[in-house]
Amino acid sequence: MAFEDLLEDPVIQKYLHELVGPKGMPVAAAPPDGEVTDEELAEDLDLELNDVRRALFILYENDLASYRRLRDEDSGWLTYLWTFEYDNIPENLESEMYRLHEALEQRQEYERNHEFYLCEICSIRFEFGEAMDFGFECPECGSPLESMDNDRLVTAMEDRLTALEDELNIDTDVDVDA
Repeated sequence: MAFEDLLEDPVIQKYLHELVGPKGMPVAAAPPDGEVTDEELAEDLDLELNDVRRALFILYENDLASYRRLRDEDSGWLTYLWTFEYDNIPENLESEMYRLHEALEQRQEYERNHEFYLCEICSIRFEFGEAMDFGFECPECGSPLESMDNDRLVTAMEDRLTALEDELNIDTDVDVDA
């Protein structure tokens, strides 16, 4: 998929924005063809050199950019020539989805296996043990802690997990006889 096609996708735009932040987004959104130096990018995009370098290294850490070093024979200075590797974006997004799925499964299990109490004044949630330690009174305002029903939260997580499983083609049917 070409850079232009990838960058038109709002999911990919959001992913890049989450990686490099608002200051790095011009770098991520304007990948040049071929190699480019950080100084050239900073000048072309009218950005601070440190912001460009930060974005490039974040892209590098996420396998979305690579570089090669050249040493100037006379001065000994190193020049970094950067290449953008956006072909890896779909694979990275899929990995992120698997991580999200695993985190949601763990959180859903936590929500199912714990009993919670809520201070309705402060909107602070406590596990049963914490609530018991505080005598079922909010340590902030002294209001009584009320038992909290988190079924809607667990159901929302279940719906999100199902959607992720459909997207990732995860088979959740477990053979009980095995």
